[in-house]
Amino acid sequence: MEMERAEGLIATEKFGSQEKWSYQVKSGRMKRERVGEDGEKPSSSITAAFKSVFLPQGYPESVSEDYLQYQLWDTLQAFSSSLSGTLATQASLRGVGVGNQEATVAAATVTWLLRDGTGMLGRILFAWLKGSKLDSEAKKWRLFADILNDIAMFMEIAAPHFPPFFTLIVCIAGIFKSIVGVAGGATRAALTVHQARRNNMADISAKDGSQETLVNLAGLLVSLVLIPLVTNNPVLTFILFFCFTVLHLFANYKAVRSVVMETLNEARLSIILHQYLLDGRILSPAEANQREPVVLEFKREVPIRLGTQHYDHPCFYTPWSVCVCLAADASVGDEIMAACQAVCISAVLHKPQPDGALRQLCNTRDSWELVSESHKLIDRIFQPFLTERAKWQTDRTLLDWDEWRVEWRKKSH
Repeated sequence: MEMERAEGLIATEKFGSQEKWSYQVKSGRMKRERVGEDGEKPSSSITAAFKSVFLPQGYPESVSEDYLQYQLWDTLQAFSSSLSGTLATQASLRGVGVGNQEATVAAATVTWLLRDGTGMLGRILFAWLKGSKLDSEAKKWRLFADILNDIAMFMEIAAPHFPPFFTLIVCIAGIFKSIVGVAGGATRAALTVHQARRNNMADISAKDGSQETLVNLAGLLVSLVLIPLVTNNPVLTFILFFCFTVLHLFANYKAVRSVVMETLNEARLSIILHQYLLDGRILSPAEANQREPVVLEFKREVPIRLGTQHYDHPCFYTPWSVCVCLAADASVGDEIMAACQAVCISAVLHKPQPDGALRQLCNTRDSWELVSESHKLIDRIFQPFLTERAKWQTDRTLLDWDEWRVEWRKKSH
């Protein structure tokens, strides 16, 4: 309850964001009325029912500020993907012999089993190789998964036009789709963690499932109209698939761009630290997320290893790795500080003439001296940097460092 000064209005009662009631005194009697968003009486309960069914309890307070924008773009991409999937399914069924009297059930079954089997192996292999990257680079892998899904559907549509290689093509497409399943599901879970503001991950996930089901139902209805048009018309099939794919990729790009993560990963920490070293200004989460790349870059990077040690000992780096040591009982703040030191070292290695505060390190090329000087620099600027963190969450991080451990033991005589 919250008290109001308005004449006749004693209090307003709000249950999450679904219902709002006013208590007014009229003619000596208290009257309870339901009011709309701007204090107006609601004309219909359809909107309230829609919110209750498809939005998390307590929306918008119970979710992140970027929730609605992301879900709108995600809904659009899911709709276009559903239509593309219909075209791919129709092509796959035609490829295995549906409608062809010469095709056998055994041959179609073998093709389907081979596709599913290779997909299972691809799922396991991808989870093993890239599973640890999906939390810290959720936006990149989310976009990558949808691009790969479009490639897989294109292969399925094209496969019937190459009968000798049909099984091989659909098996490769199955591997791609299995990767999409792992990457898409894992990154969606990471985004749900970001969107949840009241420990309501399960509610957000359930309502997201309801939204997706509604979109797929709408796609199903549209597909019933499309199928008769594209049957035995490969040109129209490819034209429609191209249109749906363009819409799908555009909506996906806008969706991941709308996400504003408040936790630090490698890219966001590097962006805000470089800006801070340049002019002393800490970028807000919205500014840093706009600068963060969302497309995967398949190139060799300088790996950074974050380690732990039991005794005080200097760390070292090689031309292709940066090693920063931490105490065995290091806190999250120590982890961020060590990561900042690694970012500084990487900047010096990559840029011949660093800007701002990094200039004092630009002439330092000796391995031990560079690590020592970078530690002094971070030790001097880190506390102001962490204090002015500008709404960043520093109680946990998504710093995806390669973890290693060193135990220094005293020499026995």
